Amino acid sequence: MGIMENLVFVLVFCIVVFLKEGSLVQSVDNFPCSGQSSFPFCSTSLPIADRVKDLVGRLTLPEKVQQLVNTASAIPRLGIPKYEWWSEALHGVSDVGPGTRFGGAVPGATSFPQVILTAASFNTSLWQAIGQVVSTEARAMYNAGQAGLTYWSPNVNIFRDPRWGRGQETPGEDPVLASKYGSNYVRGLQDTDGGDPNRLKVAACCKHYTAYDVDQWSGVQRYTFNAIVTQQDLEDTFNPPFKSCVVDGNVASVMCSYNKVNGVPTCADKNLLAGTIRGQWNLNGYIVSDCDSVKVLFENQHYTTTPEDAAADAIQAGLDLNCGDFLGLHTEAAVKAGKLPESAVDAALVNIFTVLMRLGWFDGDPAKQPYGNLGPKDVCTAEHQQLALEAARQGIVLLKNDGSLPLAANKVQSLAVIGPNANATKTMIGNYAGTPCKYTTPLQGLSAYTKTLYAAGCANVLCSGNNLLGGAVQTAGNAVATVLIVGGDQTLEKESLDRMDLLLPGQQQQLVSQAAAASKGPVILVIMSGGPFDISFAKDNNKISGILWVGYPGQAGGAAIADVIFGAYNPGGRLPVTWYPQDFAAKIPMTNMNMRPDPATGYPGRTYRFYTGKTVYMFGDGLSYTNFKHTLVHAPQLISLPMDGKHSCSHKSSNSCEAVRITHTKCQNLFMEVHVEVRNVGRREGGHVLFLFSSPPSRHHAPKKQLLGFRKLHLQAGAMEKVHFTLNVCKDLSIVDKTGTRKLPVGSHLLHIGDLQHSVSLQISS
Repeated sequence: MGIMENLVFVLVFCIVVFLKEGSLVQSVDNFPCSGQSSFPFCSTSLPIADRVKDLVGRLTLPEKVQQLVNTASAIPRLGIPKYEWWSEALHGVSDVGPGTRFGGAVPGATSFPQVILTAASFNTSLWQAIGQVVSTEARAMYNAGQAGLTYWSPNVNIFRDPRWGRGQETPGEDPVLASKYGSNYVRGLQDTDGGDPNRLKVAACCKHYTAYDVDQWSGVQRYTFNAIVTQQDLEDTFNPPFKSCVVDGNVASVMCSYNKVNGVPTCADKNLLAGTIRGQWNLNGYIVSDCDSVKVLFENQHYTTTPEDAAADAIQAGLDLNCGDFLGLHTEAAVKAGKLPESAVDAALVNIFTVLMRLGWFDGDPAKQPYGNLGPKDVCTAEHQQLALEAARQGIVLLKNDGSLPLAANKVQSLAVIGPNANATKTMIGNYAGTPCKYTTPLQGLSAYTKTLYAAGCANVLCSGNNLLGGAVQTAGNAVATVLIVGGDQTLEKESLDRMDLLLPGQQQQLVSQAAAASKGPVILVIMSGGPFDISFAKDNNKISGILWVGYPGQAGGAAIADVIFGAYNPGGRLPVTWYPQDFAAKIPMTNMNMRPDPATGYPGRTYRFYTGKTVYMFGDGLSYTNFKHTLVHAPQLISLPMDGKHSCSHKSSNSCEAVRITHTKCQNLFMEVHVEVRNVGRREGGHVLFLFSSPPSRHHAPKKQLLGFRKLHLQAGAMEKVHFTLNVCKDLSIVDKTGTRKLPVGSHLLHIGDLQHSVSLQISS
């Protein structure tokens, strides 16, 4: 090879390395407004609204309708390439949607715990930090030409029924928890370093609106399910997380769901979309359908007689973008047939192009924009992977401990590690996951502490026709201590697959019981799952020393589990859902959407807020290796509620008005303070969740108990921290009547603060 050839080889090699290590590799064909474009919509000096107006005004009708689908067509005459809207980032950048791919310079991304476990941390700052990491890796992959800028995450549906296959994707059963998770994760994804609300790092999307939590159960499937929901339940349970996404998180998108609500497909419901999301909540963004939802409402639900009517109904209801090709195929014909004004198409385009403008997609070369320096070097960093480990640690919930935990590594010379999830990899990342940076399995994590003896015990989580049980039981008998790791995976619970019962599948219960009986020392049961199980048998078995629920703990799950079991980390997670007995699943159909109990029929209601039956574990349950003491420092005993002067209650004794409409009061600026001291009175540091609940007066079928707020603390042994809750009386002490109207119930509101109780009397001021 000559000197010139050598120089060329070195130059090419340096360029390849430079690109691989994180420089921009986007082609000029992959972004609009490259070069010296003179179109006003490319001018960053103009207001975004003016740029969008210019762009929409240049499009023909055929060009317009091809922008209403997730794979938006290129417009070569304007220098606009195609854009793929569908990318996912539920708990890390995912390749579920066509907008993202792994390989080459970016073979994987940081895979955080599945959302249900992250929610169990009850740590709002953690949720936002995860969003920030995910958006950084998303921008880095976009710059490398391997991802888009619009991510259809998070899922903020209420985990209403324990059998729901997608409950794992959600923050749990409580609307306050789901609201805070959604708004914080959205902020983490979207907020730019400069804090400009008109700019987006990436665009998030809160889904699936609304009352969506049946996928495929007992012959009922999501494409045709008609959710019969009261206005009361919509207002105080199903819709609050979406409202918080929009109002508190400033989310760039909301996705409507497959199902019908009270007979109307959500993606064609003008009241739900244009009326509520955009009208009442003032969405600053676009509304997108779940994939093929518009096609589904025509072909499966038979809501309209022609495809053109379906396109017209959806767009006029407020839909802006169709995941799928239905609007691209039928919208032009709907306009030409007079079923849909072209101005409605223009309005949808304004909403979607505005988001792309806020993302900087029309600002030219991404390398010259904010975040243009990000690349493959910023994906799977040591810092990001450490956060994935910390998130798993913070979410793990200790449900039972007879004092055997944590195990002492120097006293456990051999540890039996048994179960179908004992050496799990892909199971740990749940669904809507991408390719992780790496895995640390439970077996690997535990092996880092002591000698392990491994036996699967079952061929898989379904654990049927099991010929491995005997060997696993023998392994348990040969070790000083035993860790059993059982539960579920995506063959048991996932999108389009709901569970039929709440029992451990197949012979898992036999495996646990027989291995525990054979074990010579402590037995630790680890449940890896999205949804809850009825594990009453283990809870009541004295041979089982401890129980942990670890969700689907992400790429570092094995290390987190081991750190908790051996005491390197003190568990502080709390259950984000109620764990029901099997009897609940045997008697209650998933399709009954009512949250509130019905004594006349024996229906027990749902979630800790309303459920009247027995539980295996309750929402908020969780133990620690240390103890915490709560002291109430300040809380009012009486709150005087001023009226607007026109309402009858302002002229009568307060006893005649049990609950008054928010709009009839002057409570908008009425706040109450609750101050609590929390002290770690144990011998080791630990995380602690301080909950503040309220039991309102029994009016209008109010919740038995409802979450007002929470704080995640971390205290050294002997340390104390003061916690201040500031409550908005209108928002936090109100309930909802059967018409969906918010009211303030007069009388005693019982506050539950940790293990303390305090009564606050709300009275109408004279």
